[in-house]
Amino acid sequence: MSEYFTVENEAGMRIDKYLALRLPEISRSHIQKLMKDDLIMVNQKPVKANYRLSLSDRIQVVIPEPKEPEILPEDIPLDILYEDRDIIIINKPKQMVVHPAPGHPSGTLVNAMMYHCGHELSGINGVTRPGIVHRIDRDTTGSLVVCKNDMAHQKLAEQLKEHSITRIYEAVVHGNIKELEGTVNAPIGRHPTDRKKMSVHAKQGRSAVTHYHVLERFGGFTYIQCRLETGRTHQIRVHMASIGHPLLGDTVYGPSRCPVKGLQGQTLHAKILGIIHPRTGEYLEVQAPLPEYFVDLLQKLSIK
Repeated sequence: MSEYFTVENEAGMRIDKYLALRLPEISRSHIQKLMKDDLIMVNQKPVKANYRLSLSDRIQVVIPEPKEPEILPEDIPLDILYEDRDIIIINKPKQMVVHPAPGHPSGTLVNAMMYHCGHELSGINGVTRPGIVHRIDRDTTGSLVVCKNDMAHQKLAEQLKEHSITRIYEAVVHGNIKELEGTVNAPIGRHPTDRKKMSVHAKQGRSAVTHYHVLERFGGFTYIQCRLETGRTHQIRVHMASIGHPLLGDTVYGPSRCPVKGLQGQTLHAKILGIIHPRTGEYLEVQAPLPEYFVDLLQKLSIK
């Protein structure tokens, strides 16, 4: 695949910075690698990453098609909340990545699913994401549905698109939320300067709505329940941080140092998942019990 750009108002800018802005889905380091491989040309000539653009420069970027790696089955224990011939709902543990990606080629939920029922999984999302219709972050625990066939995948994808799936999370956030409940309605998109983060300030943000309800207050922290209307990347983490209550343990959107010793990643659990079953048409709801670390944390906070 090739992308073409003509420099209009960016004369004097470094080409790697220019392309990072024009191609936000590609990292700056990847752009620099493409240059080393002579896959980025300016006026039909290769250039270095520090090349300064001139007015009317014609840029061609050749992006090779990604090679689909072979996903190996791994005998990783699964906490199965529900399973039939169409779907399987997993209680995902903390620090488990959903599907293989750079830096996480193995030990993922997909590797475990390939061992458990690899020959059954839906192929709609390709080799690296078989059966995966939605995902949750590595350090978020709780319920996640995986599809065993294309019929189930298509019907659940439609429910996700229509925002008809029930998704209720529990979390501990910084600060004392004074009101009993509230709603954050703010668009979410890629952060304008840090492509690894999301932001409510993005000009191209997509609509996002999170309803929250206070379950218990612990002085400096609040235990809440969140119901998603939409399912944007990092939605609860971004929305709660935007109102001054970042999730406890979330060093990306909250304080760089976690005040609770030993806590790894955000305190967020996908407690309830409700769907219309793709075959029966009946409503199916499962609850994932709070993980041990979450229960212990609540006990510690209630004692203080």
